[in-house]
Amino acid sequence: MDNPIDIREEGGVRYLHFGTDWVQGAMRIRTPFALELAYTREMLTALLLHDGPWPRRILSIGLGAGSLAKFIHRKLPDSHHTIVEIEPRVAAIAQSCFNLPRPDSRMALQIEDGLAFIEHTTDQWDLVLLDAYDHDVKTGPFTSIDFYRTVKSRLSDQGVLSINLFNRARRYESTTSRLGYAFDDRAIHFPSTDEGNYIGLAFNGERVQSDEATLRTRAEVLKEDTGLDLRPVIARLLSAGNARHGKLDL
Repeated sequence: MDNPIDIREEGGVRYLHFGTDWVQGAMRIRTPFALELAYTREMLTALLLHDGPWPRRILSIGLGAGSLAKFIHRKLPDSHHTIVEIEPRVAAIAQSCFNLPRPDSRMALQIEDGLAFIEHTTDQWDLVLLDAYDHDVKTGPFTSIDFYRTVKSRLSDQGVLSINLFNRARRYESTTSRLGYAFDDRAIHFPSTDEGNYIGLAFNGERVQSDEATLRTRAEVLKEDTGLDLRPVIARLLSAGNARHGKLDL
C-alpha cells in the first residue's frame, strides 16, 4: 500500500483512513474496546446462531483499526483469534493509536496477503471475518468464486463466513450471487445500518436452525456477557433468511 494512512479525531472518536475520506476504522476514545461502527457489530451476528462455547477458532482477514480484534480478545475469552493483515503500517498504527493488544496465546497477528494465507493454511475455522479493502475501497479478488470456495473448504462443521460488503454504488447482486454459488445457496445478506454497507453470511457443515425466540434469548445473554447488543439485527436476519413462522433454516 503506497497511499498515505491518515488518522483524525472528531467528537471524541478517532478515525482511520487510507488516504481518502472513506472510514476504514473507528474508536471512541473513552471506550476503546467497544465496537463503534454499526457494521462491525453486525459482522458478529453469527454469535446468535450457535450456542457456546462457539466460536473456538476465529480468522480475520483485514485488520483496519482493530475494532473486532480488540472486542474478541477482551469479550470472547474462549476463542483463539488469528488476524491476517497485508500492510505492516496498518498493524503498527492499530497498536499505537487504536489500543490493539500485543499478540499473545489467544491472538496471533500475521503480516501476509490474505489470499496466500487462505491458500496455504490447513487449519479449520469456526468463524472467518472478511473485511479487506484497499485505499480505494475495493476488494479485488476477495469476491471471486474461487476465493469463496477456498474459504468454505477451511471452515469447520459449524463454520460461518461473515463479510463486510461495501459498494459505493450500492450494487451487491454480483457479489452475493458468487457467494451463494460457492456456498451451495447457503448464504444470506442484509443491510447494515451503516450507509453503504451490507453484511454477508455463508455457512458450512451442519445446518443452522433457530427460531426467533431462541435468537432473542441468545441476544440477551450476549448483551449481558459482552455488552454487544445484536437485538436490532434479528428482524433483518430473519428477513434475509426467508424465515418461515419466525424460524431460520440455513
